[in-house]
Amino acid sequence: MDLAEETDLLRKIPMFAKMETSKLKLLAFASEMVSFQDGDIVFNSGDSADYAYVIMEGAVDIVTETEKGPIVTFTLSQNQLIGEIGLLNNTPRIATLIANGNLLAMKITAEMFFRILRENSEVALDVIRMLSDKLTRTDEQLQLLQRQANQQARD
Repeated sequence: MDLAEETDLLRKIPMFAKMETSKLKLLAFASEMVSFQDGDIVFNSGDSADYAYVIMEGAVDIVTETEKGPIVTFTLSQNQLIGEIGLLNNTPRIATLIANGNLLAMKITAEMFFRILRENSEVALDVIRMLSDKLTRTDEQLQLLQRQANQQARD
């Protein structure tokens, strides 16, 4: 895939749609397209957070370790940003991500990710919205698990 094709792909992602063409080209040039096969590990819990990814095609399962073993807590698909929490918090990865089917993602360095946020308020706002959505879904998942645990304790 050449630079023009990558730029066109990026323009189709809502988070990047309003960016200037020159900035999209820079992002495409400075980033790397990576592919994973079904079941491949994108990153493990505890890994250092050096990159964020944008899912271009496919999906990933977010896998969390529990006392009863690993469970898929969420599945994220096309146009979703992944791996940003570790970058923003400067902490290791908090979950393991596994390709759910074939996955094509754009790998963005921490430096480029922060540059995009600093220079593009619309993108920064979209990242905040995505984080808010993830927080809401996590809270809903925790409430569901709590209800299930309470029900099991009563049974």
